[in-house]
Amino acid sequence: MRIKVIADVHGDLEVVLKEAAVCDVLLLLGDLINVIDYANAGGILGEVYGADTVRTWSALRADGRFEESRAVLREAAVGREQELRELFFKRIDEQTREFCSEVPSNVVVTYGNVDVPDLVRKYLPSTVRFVESGVITYDGVRFGFVGGGLPKVGIPGEVALDAYAERVASLGPVDVLCAHVPPAVDDLTFDVVADYNEPGSDALLAYLHEHHPTHMYYGHVHQPKVAEMDIDGTRVVNIGAYYRSTGRAWDHKATPERSGGA
Repeated sequence: MRIKVIADVHGDLEVVLKEAAVCDVLLLLGDLINVIDYANAGGILGEVYGADTVRTWSALRADGRFEESRAVLREAAVGREQELRELFFKRIDEQTREFCSEVPSNVVVTYGNVDVPDLVRKYLPSTVRFVESGVITYDGVRFGFVGGGLPKVGIPGEVALDAYAERVASLGPVDVLCAHVPPAVDDLTFDVVADYNEPGSDALLAYLHEHHPTHMYYGHVHQPKVAEMDIDGTRVVNIGAYYRSTGRAWDHKATPERSGGA
């Protein structure tokens, strides 16, 4: 079987349709909709609050000034709080429906931090497999999935640390580990454009050291300091960054070429 992997498409349905058409299975590892694009202050947040506001908000977040960044959005919404809140969630619902309803049946979907899992379940066709966590076997190869982001701003796509660790532990040994977020390694979690470390999972890192899958695939960090490394014999690849740099999905190969130590 030809298996391809992609993440962080943020509304790019065309790449999903194109890549699904040339493989047996496409694994889609979350961040299906475009809430915020740090490169151009676009996405739903920009639509609702305006690009200038979002640029200020993201710059403050990059400096670690999170309370000040939240204040920027509050100030932009003064007198329109309910209107903007309703518009924000309406656009999330619309984007999720528009994207998910067209996903082909040979795509396996898990969710990312910007996705609302209940909406993804609601709008995916019944022929498309949605995996919150679990194992699927293709040609004797066990693929383990752990969906969702880690706690950061309190949105539906984030999973509490203890619940996330339980999902990871429940997989048991797999050949290929698939998640939305990276393991907790600074070079993998640091976004050089946003200029800060995204959350990384200690549970995923511990899993790699214990079970040594051949591959781990993830996304979430759009412009990482390092997009690929070897961790204790596992080829760890940010396939979301690969998509953003090439416009293509990652082609999974059963036998990895090791890429140096971590």
